[in-house]
Amino acid sequence: MIEYEPAAPRRVNDKEWGMRRVEKKTQENGRAALLRQDAGGIDVGANELYVAVPPDRTAQSVRCFGVFTEDLQALTRWLKECGVKTVAMESTGVYWIAPHEILEAAGIEVYLVNARHVHNVPGRKTDVQDCQWLQYLHSVGLLRASYIPSQDIRAVRALIRHRDMLVRTASSHIQHMQKALNQMNLHLHNVISDITGKTGLAIIDAILAGERDRNRLAALRDSRIKVDQATIAKSLEGNYRPEHVFTLRQSLELYRFYQRKIGEVDAQMQAMLQALDKSEEPPAADWQEQYARLMGTDLGAIQGISTQTMHVIYSELGGDMSDFPSEKHFCSWLGVSPNNRISGKRILSSRTSRSANRVAHALRSAANTLHRSQSQLGFYFRRMKARLGSPMAITATAHKLARIVYHMLKTRQPYDETVFARNEVLHKQRLENRLRRQAQTLGFELVAVTP
Repeated sequence: MIEYEPAAPRRVNDKEWGMRRVEKKTQENGRAALLRQDAGGIDVGANELYVAVPPDRTAQSVRCFGVFTEDLQALTRWLKECGVKTVAMESTGVYWIAPHEILEAAGIEVYLVNARHVHNVPGRKTDVQDCQWLQYLHSVGLLRASYIPSQDIRAVRALIRHRDMLVRTASSHIQHMQKALNQMNLHLHNVISDITGKTGLAIIDAILAGERDRNRLAALRDSRIKVDQATIAKSLEGNYRPEHVFTLRQSLELYRFYQRKIGEVDAQMQAMLQALDKSEEPPAADWQEQYARLMGTDLGAIQGISTQTMHVIYSELGGDMSDFPSEKHFCSWLGVSPNNRISGKRILSSRTSRSANRVAHALRSAANTLHRSQSQLGFYFRRMKARLGSPMAITATAHKLARIVYHMLKTRQPYDETVFARNEVLHKQRLENRLRRQAQTLGFELVAVTP
């Protein structure tokens, strides 16, 4: 148990009213072995940061700093004066980014830790006690740093996440267009799969231009649309009220505005990725080729891995797997492997842990697209779905995709599906052996049928 005694009186201001009372020093006979003698702790907030250093470094071991750049620079200078070489801070929203970058540039090692890993002890409810608790846990080696890619990859990640926000906003305006069509009793979005495709936009533009004849509108149908022209014409018979046409027009304009902004982000990303590409080859023809150069292997060869999935993988990982000793560590970080909870040699639960990992979400989305795939991964997904159900099959297939991605990025080898073909043969042999044993138990004998 850690025992404290009040620190010597010091000057305090209104923000630091309780700092003297909780400023304490650990007794030598009750202190755990320190693995990091020069460790500090930072409690990050929106308007202020509370920083704790080892009690023997200064008379006032806890200080409060603002969040302006000059305050963060003063924080860095104070940490160096106290001889602090490593600090731990919680990943609070986006408020940790600026302190992390400034401290990292100053040569101080920063541990960004999960807030759930440090709040299991009750009673520590103030900012001052939080930073002291972080400092103590970090000094005795009880904190694990979250994975953070390099600065170049973080720049790409910022663009990808901004692009995701633009895509979500554009999708909301598609819903607004569908609502306006519903209010006019136009069921175009019920007969064609995407109203933002060539046919859908052509018909909506014609409606906004004043065309009301349903046959002329249906004649704008693209030849690749499976629904016949008569059905489309029937869906375009409605009540074209001016207020709903107005909302349809604004929703379409906003959708196209965000599409232009997404295009600008894509252009900026291409320029940034080309700058990161150190090869002397001509510019890449598409995203897949560009990522194959940067990551050293073509992840697009894996069934289910789309360009959007590669966007997420590169922006979150950068293609460097050196921070993950094995594929098991990588899958555990993603949250797609069983999280076994064992007590008394019994497995109480093996459910995967909750995670907001973007790579895991992208791999689950990729796994869900394999439902009708005739590849070996598609066969695996359907087999898992028949045995475990759809949700667990998606997680199991995402786990397999994660192992494939790890192996390819680690070894820089191309995707080889024949490995899974051999595994499929072994699975059929195990299935046949099990059926033979069951038949023998019931007194029957299996006989192979020659085709």
